[in-house]
Order: sequence, then C-alpha cells, then structure tokens
Amino acid sequence: MSGGFKLRTGLTGKTGVFVNVSMNGLLLLLISVVLLASVPAQGAGVELHLQYSAIQKVLNQQVFTEGGRLYVKGTPKTKCAYAYMEKPALGGEQGKLRIEALFNGRNAANFFGKCIGLGDEFAVRIRALPFYEQGVLRLKDVEVETAGKQTFYARKVKETIQEKLPKAFAYPVSTEARKILETRRGNEPYQQQLQSFQITRMQVTAEALVLWLEFTLVVK
Repeated sequence: MSGGFKLRTGLTGKTGVFVNVSMNGLLLLLISVVLLASVPAQGAGVELHLQYSAIQKVLNQQVFTEGGRLYVKGTPKTKCAYAYMEKPALGGEQGKLRIEALFNGRNAANFFGKCIGLGDEFAVRIRALPFYEQGVLRLKDVEVETAGKQTFYARKVKETIQEKLPKAFAYPVSTEARKILETRRGNEPYQQQLQSFQITRMQVTAEALVLWLEFTLVVK
C-alpha cells in the first residue's frame, strides 16, 4: 500500500516539524523525529494527516474487493444479471468521510449469448463518521444517497453499504505503528517498544483525516 501522510510533532497548536512519508513505512520517520526532536512532555503529541488516497487503498482492499467493485448482486463472472458499485473516490464533507461511487446494474436474460433486459446506472454518495476503537480506525453512522433513485437496486445499495461498511472497514493504526516503530533498523544495538498508544481526537478536513496521537516510545 502507498499513500500520503503529513506529520507534525511538538506542542499542540504550535509550529512543529512537518514530514511526508509513504504508507508502506507508516510513521517510519517518526522514530528520528520523536527521539531527536525536543518534544515537551506536557501537551506533547503527534499530528498525523492521513490523506484520502491512503484511506482509499485500504477501502479498496477491504470493501471494493472485486477488481475495484463492490457487488450487490452477482459476481464478476455473471454476464446478464448483476449489480455493483465501482470507482470510489474519497473526500471530506461536514465532519464525515465522503465516498462517491458509480452504480451499474442489469437484470437481463441470456438469449443465444446476448443479454436482453433493462439496466440502471446512477451516482452513489456515502457519508460515514470515522472513530477510533481498540487500536482500529472504523466507520459508523453511514448515510447513503442514490441520486434520488427509489428503485429496487437503490434500496439494495443502501442496505448493502450500511451493513457492510461498518463491519468490513478497519484501518489498524495501532498495529501498523507498533510494527514500524518496534522494527530494528540495520545493526542498531537498541530496541524500541511502543506503549500507551492512543488517538486523542480527529478531524475531517478537505485534504485529509487528521489524527492527534499520543504514545510512549521506550528505547532499551
């Protein structure tokens, strides 16, 4: 996985150190930033800007799993009777994550290799509230809009998204941070141990999901 992060360390509300790292190395540069920078103990923390391109890659892996599609009906092998959402695009809106996707469905019969029947296509807009629970970033309070459609497929899309999204999406922030921060680099004689990791608050902005992290990194 690859994506963008922007980190700031230091006192909350004051100028700190900004860096960009890839999602493959979640918080890789954080070791040197936290260990070498003079971070005051009181009110100190790390501000993580989790860009939507990074969240979308996780969404594709966990929700839009069939070649970038989420099937409501049928499978990729179904030719004439299927329904799926595809091309998800993430952003932020009114304090929630926004997912825009395209629905494509068809209810037809196969006659001599040709699909005979009606199809439907419409835009889908999903809003969900991110929250942190037991080391994982999840989504709740899912709202689904289907461009004014009140068809069978529109209702099916709403039911599927509202049921699947809160269960399927889980961004393991704590696990990824522990894996990277505790990994030894080269022949360094010391070992890092991550303790007391927590997200104190988060904010949805136009560019990214901003997380405020607090943790203890023990070097021994």
